[in-house]
Amino acid sequence: MTAKKLTCLDCGQVNKVPEARLDAGPKCGTCGARLMPGKPVEIDLATLRKAARHDEVPLVVDFWAPWCGPCRMMAPEFDRAAGKVGSRARLVKLNTQDESGASGAYNIRGIPTMVRFHNGREAGRQSGALKADQILRWIG
Repeated sequence: MTAKKLTCLDCGQVNKVPEARLDAGPKCGTCGARLMPGKPVEIDLATLRKAARHDEVPLVVDFWAPWCGPCRMMAPEFDRAAGKVGSRARLVKLNTQDESGASGAYNIRGIPTMVRFHNGREAGRQSGALKADQILRWIG
């Protein structure tokens, strides 16, 4: 049975989860937080760096800011996509206003921008607001 590495979005601990259990609500072995929450989780830059480097399930990051109109329009669509994506990916949000170093670190030129990380590297990038079905198609 193959296992996938997942970084806990709460405590940062890297966990190994059997692939067959990804849809069964796995929890962090350290803090007990859900590893596949089924909803977007707000993360900081340090957590993103660690998860992007270690996770073996695609990590889709919505780079956004509270003052951004298109970001606010896309937020409920991103929530809906997170509820439907299952174990194909984890969807997270990073507030570029609060995490000022994120834009430079990930070459974010406009928001909203989604970046998909998989197996330690960037696997895709999409700028502009999308509907939930478009987000799901983009994730693959």
